[in-house]
Amino acid sequence: MTAVAPEPPSSTPPDRPHCGHGSAPADPVGCRGIPVGGRTACLAHVNAADRAAYLSALSPGADLDHRGTPFTPELLSLLLGSTTADATGGPRLGDARFEGAVFSGDARFSRASFSGEARFEGATFFGDALFDGVTFSGPARFGGARFFGDVTFGEARFEGTPRLGPLACGKRVVLDGAVFQRPVTVEIAARRTSCVRTRWASTATLHLRHTELDLRDAVLEYPVLVAARPDPFPLGRGDSLPEAELSGEEPGVRLVSVGGVDAAHLALHDIDLRRCRMAGAIHLDQMKVDGWCTFATTPPGWNRRFPWRWSRRNTLAEEHHWRVRTAGRSDRAAALGWGTPPRDAPALKPAAVAALYRQLRKSLEDGKNEPDAADFYYGECEMRRHDATRPRGERALLLLHWALSGYGLRASRALAWLGAAMAVTVAVMMLWGLPADDPKPTTTGRQVAAGQEITLVTDSPEPVNPTGPLLERVTGDRWEKALRVVINSVVFRSSGQDLTTTGTYAEMASRLTEPALLGLAVLAVRSRVKR
Repeated sequence: MTAVAPEPPSSTPPDRPHCGHGSAPADPVGCRGIPVGGRTACLAHVNAADRAAYLSALSPGADLDHRGTPFTPELLSLLLGSTTADATGGPRLGDARFEGAVFSGDARFSRASFSGEARFEGATFFGDALFDGVTFSGPARFGGARFFGDVTFGEARFEGTPRLGPLACGKRVVLDGAVFQRPVTVEIAARRTSCVRTRWASTATLHLRHTELDLRDAVLEYPVLVAARPDPFPLGRGDSLPEAELSGEEPGVRLVSVGGVDAAHLALHDIDLRRCRMAGAIHLDQMKVDGWCTFATTPPGWNRRFPWRWSRRNTLAEEHHWRVRTAGRSDRAAALGWGTPPRDAPALKPAAVAALYRQLRKSLEDGKNEPDAADFYYGECEMRRHDATRPRGERALLLLHWALSGYGLRASRALAWLGAAMAVTVAVMMLWGLPADDPKPTTTGRQVAAGQEITLVTDSPEPVNPTGPLLERVTGDRWEKALRVVINSVVFRSSGQDLTTTGTYAEMASRLTEPALLGLAVLAVRSRVKR
């Protein structure tokens, strides 16, 4: 990643006493650090004797005020070491004020304990910031803080923090194993955000930007909302959180995994789920998927293995991984366009992928998202069709259902088969189904002269099969009659047309199959427009 130069310092002095060291025409304010110990300079610019005297007067649990102070790793280590109770423990701090402080190297606060407020508003970290194992008993305030390296809160405890951020990070924000004890709003703009094994002991709202989010094995005891924020975070007075270190990144949120999560309390809003791995999560049917959440889709263009196009639909990342794995080395063309599985992605069987589709389909149906739920029903049926553990009869029925109508979800496929069936029936009627001539009723009788009794009998002769060359049977009149028979058969009606034996059976077959195909087409249309 290309380093981002910091913005030039403001020419407005802070509304408090400040050090002023290094003032110049380009920076008339100079150092903005607050003076320490009644001196006129900040901790970074005070002379060695005064610094030593100040540090020696500190003790564990002391309050600190180093607003605007520039820190090197060595200076920060001296400061925190003065508040450490013993060699093995971490620093113990009361109220700690580092607003506007600048950390030029790695800032290590590991295992520190803040019994009061920990204030880092507007602080800038040019190296990595490590808050591993830190306990924030009071509010941890990082509003407007900027991190050009990684910031790590691994195993940290937030016991009194109602709001974390907004903060911007050019690399990773790591909350692995962190615990949030009270309701919290987290506002982060970062390239990556890791919440592996994070525990939310109360309700939480995560407003995120520009980030790739990992929620593996997170513990959600109460509802947690993860939402993408479309606009930069406001800081007050009309300013927004600078995001220069995130230039070139899409503002959306890309969720990569919810494996091991009880998703009953998870709600997603406007999240990119194209690469999200759902395997290992439970209660996916209760997960809320709202807003404009996007899923992976089938590859565009033509299938390289068979002469047809992939049916356009939403899919899960697990189906992509399964198709790539099952294609094998000798058939990579069949997997072209499907997402390559990561190295740590488990190799799922079709039955497991079908279960994921089934649970998420119910979640979408409960949210009244019928069209996307229909796509997941399609995916479920696809996995069942490829599941070798299922009975052959069931798989054969699924294959037939797929071929005829795309599991009742592809109207074009059902209409194509309907058109083909009607065309075949018309051809059969023209060539063999219609008699050579329409049978004409004939009347026969006898007369008894003595009693003047007359008996008349009218019969319709059997239809005569057409003879002669087949092409001579293709006439406009026969085509019109055949079409009338076929159209009536689509709506379960008899045309009333005299037919040969072949034509009678052809009409019976068409009255059984063609209405079914029409019904499948109507069902497919309904699944796309139902709300």
